Amino acid sequence: MASPVEETHTTAHDEQTDSLASQKREARLRKFRELHFKRNEARKLNHQEVVEEDKRLKLPSNWEAKKARLEWELSEDEKKKECAARGEDYNRVKLLEITADDAERWERKKKKKNPDTGFAGYAEAQFRQYQRLTKQIRPNLESYEKLREESGEDFYPTSNSLIHGTHVPTKDGIDRMVEDVEKQIEKRAKYSRRRAYNDDADIDYINERNAKFNKKAERFYGKYTAEIKQNLERGTAV
Repeated sequence: MASPVEETHTTAHDEQTDSLASQKREARLRKFRELHFKRNEARKLNHQEVVEEDKRLKLPSNWEAKKARLEWELSEDEKKKECAARGEDYNRVKLLEITADDAERWERKKKKKNPDTGFAGYAEAQFRQYQRLTKQIRPNLESYEKLREESGEDFYPTSNSLIHGTHVPTKDGIDRMVEDVEKQIEKRAKYSRRRAYNDDADIDYINERNAKFNKKAERFYGKYTAEIKQNLERGTAV
């Protein structure tokens, strides 16, 4: 039979063992709950990412650019209100914020921009060609001053001035004109499309250039001259 001391020792040992087992069990349960919580959080975040990605895929392709543009407009409105509240000119404040690098980049972009929007009419095409040719002209101030001295009052003609036929172009000017005309001819020949020839079509031209002109005239004025052309063909024109 065990003594009371031994029984007390055994009971304390059992309680200590149960306490350690309970602590281990609590630690495992706590770790399990933490893992379970992390898994739920990961699942929630994953679901949110899937939803956001689906939203992004359904947005238009230029949504980011539109969003950036709207944010920029809102920012500009706020700056305008701030400048108005301070009594400052918004355009002046904006110019002060522009750096030299930005100004140079905008100037380069402006020069690269092509103002030619395509064929809209013969008047517009001629005006664009006139602008292109005049931009290439480099004025000679010495010859200008010399011509003004030689012409006198006729340099600024009036309705009573008779200067027709008095101007004689220089050899360099004639050479530049010839060179420019040759470049134009070469450019037209390079980009002209060879159209299919129709054997049954009426021959109303003397060369290929005249044929192109007749086609353009027919396209713009054919509906007005159709009856006159038919009368001429029948020989019943008055």
